[in-house]
Amino acid sequence: MNAPMERPMSAAAPDHLSLRRYGVSPGSHAHGHYQVLWGWHGALELEMEGKGARMTVGRVAVIAPGARHDFWAGGAAGPQAAQCFVLDTGDARLEPLAGRVLDAGPAVPRLLDYLQALAGDGPALQRAVPLLLHSLQQASPAASNEPTRARRIDWPALQAWVDAHLAQPLDVARLAAQVHLSPSQFAARCTAQWGLPPLAWVRLRRLAAARRWRAEGLSVAETALRCGYRSPSALTAALRRQG
Repeated sequence: MNAPMERPMSAAAPDHLSLRRYGVSPGSHAHGHYQVLWGWHGALELEMEGKGARMTVGRVAVIAPGARHDFWAGGAAGPQAAQCFVLDTGDARLEPLAGRVLDAGPAVPRLLDYLQALAGDGPALQRAVPLLLHSLQQASPAASNEPTRARRIDWPALQAWVDAHLAQPLDVARLAAQVHLSPSQFAARCTAQWGLPPLAWVRLRRLAAARRWRAEGLSVAETALRCGYRSPSALTAALRRQG
């Protein structure tokens, strides 16, 4: 970054630096403050607003307040889990870097190695925050030879889950929660994959199941109940509209 970081930090969110270990996904979420991640050990898959990046040593990511994001490291646990130094801050000077993944520069990994030795000393670790923030001024855009990736959705598994819950209300938020994405992220991914918004996609699965059960001899009333329609007439009308 070339522009100096000169604006004052928000008093509402004081800096807090910690070393964190990541394994299975915690689910898509957001914060009311900036979060800066410096890759230190292993490989962490990061998704910000539907776009993915691989966080390894020497990379830094800046997550904006309110941005939906998720982390996962293939379910790794113990000493081999992915680890990052994470700064929670209200520093508004980070705004120009919000949503970006950067190469932190050759000196930063050595600094992080030193900070790892201080991880058990909270006050000493916090005194390193200005050094890390200053290092962002020398950060550069991450190498473009690694493609930006979106988190994989296991569509067959999701379809099986939907088919097992057709009798229940299925809104976009509930579908998104199954794959650890925000509703807006899931809606975009569903439309890209199937050419349909989520509720239309679910409706097709309801009607496909209804036709199958009716062909097996199940009554209209029981089929409507299993497929989540409020009445047999509502199911009949839906089947008629589909043709």
